[in-house]
Amino acid sequence: MTPAAWTGWPTREALSGTSHALPRRAITWSVRAALGTAMLWGTFSGGRFGPWEVVLGLVGVAGCAFVAWAYFRTSLEHRLWPSLGLLALLLLAAFGAQRAGADLPALILWCGCAVAALERLPLTAGLPAMAVALGGYALMSTDGWLATAMSTAGLSLAGYVLRLDAEARGNAQRLLAQERAAREAEAGRAALDERARIAREIHDVLAHSLSAQLVHLEAARLLIEREPAGEFRDQVLDRVVAARAMAREGLAETRQALSALRGEVSPVEDFLRQLVAVEPARVSVEGERRTLTAGTSQTVRRVAQEAMTNVRKHAPGAEVRIQLEYLPGEVALEIRDSGGKRPESELSVSGSGYGLLGMRERAELMGGTLEAGPGEEGFVVCLRVPA
Repeated sequence: MTPAAWTGWPTREALSGTSHALPRRAITWSVRAALGTAMLWGTFSGGRFGPWEVVLGLVGVAGCAFVAWAYFRTSLEHRLWPSLGLLALLLLAAFGAQRAGADLPALILWCGCAVAALERLPLTAGLPAMAVALGGYALMSTDGWLATAMSTAGLSLAGYVLRLDAEARGNAQRLLAQERAAREAEAGRAALDERARIAREIHDVLAHSLSAQLVHLEAARLLIEREPAGEFRDQVLDRVVAARAMAREGLAETRQALSALRGEVSPVEDFLRQLVAVEPARVSVEGERRTLTAGTSQTVRRVAQEAMTNVRKHAPGAEVRIQLEYLPGEVALEIRDSGGKRPESELSVSGSGYGLLGMRERAELMGGTLEAGPGEEGFVVCLRVPA
């Protein structure tokens, strides 16, 4: 036997009893209740004790039950000296019960302390404690020396068998927890692999098509610029340039989506600053910065993009103030514009009109809220999502 086996505690899984199946726990508590009832009835129903002595005895039984519960808690927490102190109190209670003539409760306490000491304490402390308990049992026993010796040997064996059984169940529970953790890790890896596969599919289908679109639009722009001035030349050129800009934005958003799927998301603050790099806008960040989940980060980004698109469409040239605030348990985004300074552009009539609805649905899916409406000067969008 290794030195650690003598000085080490039984594992917490072994001592907690959580590895017991529900039927086993029910049977255990039923047997304990039956034995306790039989002990109390056999001790106090014979007329040997008066009413006050019976009351005092019941108080003592309740106190012993509390001390035993406390011993189970301290031994579960691997606290040696409190456990030994509580065990000593139980041994003193057994000695007092024997002196008072309550032989059956004393016998149960002697034997129970012996078994519990060997089952729940390190062997260097459990064996001496068991020896003291079994010594008390041997002194009070009225059986012959052979029967007493066999009883003490049987109690010792029972305590050690219970210790080994608890260790085996604790090891099984620990292995089960490790297996569950391994399965969760495997499921996580599978999810990451699936996200990587989706990212590759998006890249192959969308990113390549956008790149090809950019090439054709650039070629169209160059051809139009070489042609002499015409009635619709400038209008067509404006449309081609706008389409090229939209294709560039779409390609950039596709790359961001790929990065999110791969778990390579840049900080939200950096994204907001890049979003307004060519806009008359200010970005401020408040609160203690922390890493956001992929879903929360994407929600903040999409809402910011949609809000800036609405500003370009309905309030071109307006000054924009973006405030990102890290709050306890959530993150807040506020986008406020100063109102349009020029007549509405043709972009104001483009789109399906579902931008605000889509932002609100995205926020609600994340368990957050989105409020949008006129402010003191222009339009205000306020987003709050858990983080």
